[in-house]
Amino acid sequence: MLFLYTVLVVCGAVLLIAGIVEQRRHFANLEHIPTRVLVNGIRGKSSITRLCAGALRGGDLTTVAKTTGTAARFIHPDATEEPVYRKFGIANVVEQIGIVRRAAAYNPDALVIECMAVMPALQEINQSKLIRSTIGVLCNVREDHLAEMGPTLDDVARSLCRSMPEGGICVTAEQERFHILQEEADARDCKLIYADPETVSDEELRGFSWFTFKENVAIALTVAELVGVDRDTALQGMYDAPPDPGVLSVERYLTHDGKKLRFANVFAANDPESTLMNINQLLDLGAVHRPLNVVINCRPDRVERNGQMGEIIPELDPDRVFVIGHPAKSAIDAIPAAYRDRAVDLGGDRRDAEEFMGLLLGDLGPDSSLVAIGNIHGQGEHLLEHLAELPADESDDTADTTDTADPYGTAPLPHAARATPEHAETMQLYAPRIDPYQQYPQAYETRYAPQAHIPVQRDADRPHPEYDEQRAPREAWPTVTQGRPVPPAEQDRPRGLFEPRVPPTPSTDDPQQWHSSPGEPR
Repeated sequence: MLFLYTVLVVCGAVLLIAGIVEQRRHFANLEHIPTRVLVNGIRGKSSITRLCAGALRGGDLTTVAKTTGTAARFIHPDATEEPVYRKFGIANVVEQIGIVRRAAAYNPDALVIECMAVMPALQEINQSKLIRSTIGVLCNVREDHLAEMGPTLDDVARSLCRSMPEGGICVTAEQERFHILQEEADARDCKLIYADPETVSDEELRGFSWFTFKENVAIALTVAELVGVDRDTALQGMYDAPPDPGVLSVERYLTHDGKKLRFANVFAANDPESTLMNINQLLDLGAVHRPLNVVINCRPDRVERNGQMGEIIPELDPDRVFVIGHPAKSAIDAIPAAYRDRAVDLGGDRRDAEEFMGLLLGDLGPDSSLVAIGNIHGQGEHLLEHLAELPADESDDTADTTDTADPYGTAPLPHAARATPEHAETMQLYAPRIDPYQQYPQAYETRYAPQAHIPVQRDADRPHPEYDEQRAPREAWPTVTQGRPVPPAEQDRPRGLFEPRVPPTPSTDDPQQWHSSPGEPR
């Protein structure tokens, strides 16, 4: 028995020493990366990670990035990327250690990494032990993962704040719960900066050939400014960056009976707010048009979300609402009574896909749009598989129109007269049963080929731009000046650092009451 206790104590001591050695090595790797950006939030993390990495690459900073999710990718400094290997296909926050080790091998200027933790405790460990970010990003607070971070949106906001860097900087585009984020930031001695989407013009948004939101671009521009990359250079870097494979896009099909169909896969937007934002943007840009049809895919383990998708139907005002999956009743009952007669129940846990697809396509008009919402798993995957088998609609709807090459144009063009964005027929939002290790489609690889040059790595002759917030006292941080850079005479640091204005307080309709004195968040 004494022998067994001795073996147990020795093994425990060995494991303890090995853990200490691994942690010291990991912290040493982190020290080799001066700027570490951790992107957290509910929606748009992967897109923001790619935008931030592109902006920093545009400024000739050696930048490594990593996105997570279904198709996690490690992005090299030359913008080439590869799948993240996961043993047994299971995601684990411990993989961040290996990502940091690979990134440190490049001796980079910056690492931009997406937070992959959901549980609040793991989010804090991800920040304090695994990444130790110098710049945090908290993109938004939406209704998702309520079981882990909820039950209320205020609880979700406080949970996400656990990834804020203590004594560092956090950038956010969240307006409604900015006051909660400010309270949490103050408790962590963290400087909270609001990235105002209104500072991104329509002209700047036109440079993207794929769908993105002003909030995402504003966050990336703010991060680039903090690291010393000017706005024009950062924007060009974002334009050149390849989008995420799951970027919102539209496919155009011809049904077997000759009907034209525009299909938008919005399954990835799991919460009602993000779903509405995506569909409204598609309508505004003319990528989809009316008559608009909606298909809701239900899952038995997502009954609450099924109901949320049904509740937003009045705001979409579709001609038809097709409900697939199980239990379909959970979505149909949530649709307000005035719109319930538009619902078509095609659900059922054992409903044959050939049958419900035939009924769905047969009920569409000669030229209509279909938007898929809810959750992709189950019959949603069968929906995508059957649509992918349809022939592509290669007809040109915009040949006789003018001023249609600008999908972000502000001119009031009819929906049918606006051009579908250039990428719309090359990628899907989510491929059916996507393989996280598969190669990208050839069209994607050709279009986003590696850049001709690799950014010069940092060395003794080319030090990293002056950026070390740990050594910058809080008194040296410039004050807010309503979204404008602080004049050089007011700056204590050689490289200008500015903070956009705090978001307007939504409790008043008077724009004059939106702002308090400079630097004083409401």
